[in-house]
Amino acid sequence: MGAGAEAGVSLGAYRRVPPAGPSWTWSGLASAEERRAVEVKIGIQSVPRELVVETKSSYEEIQQLLAAAVTDNAIFVITDEKGGKVMVPGDKIAYLELGSLETRRIGFGNTL
Repeated sequence: MGAGAEAGVSLGAYRRVPPAGPSWTWSGLASAEERRAVEVKIGIQSVPRELVVETKSSYEEIQQLLAAAVTDNAIFVITDEKGGKVMVPGDKIAYLELGSLETRRIGFGNTL
């Protein structure tokens, strides 16, 4: 018998069971498709610094939200990767810069 059985501890409770959800893998990392993010830089009139938001929204979705906010003088709302929301008045947006859909690199490989 093993040490766990002698001490009266059930080792069945320590079995590795994956949590529910599509993004979990046995390695504990999200797949390459789920690590993709669009970096959005928002310049605001009369504000010296820009807002930088990483979002899972597509280019097309961001463009539609921006066009609607600027046209209707509404609030431009974008959701970041963690579910938080950034809101900017559409009439105060000076520019919006969309970063590339590059997969994030992990580790020290491909640094050049």
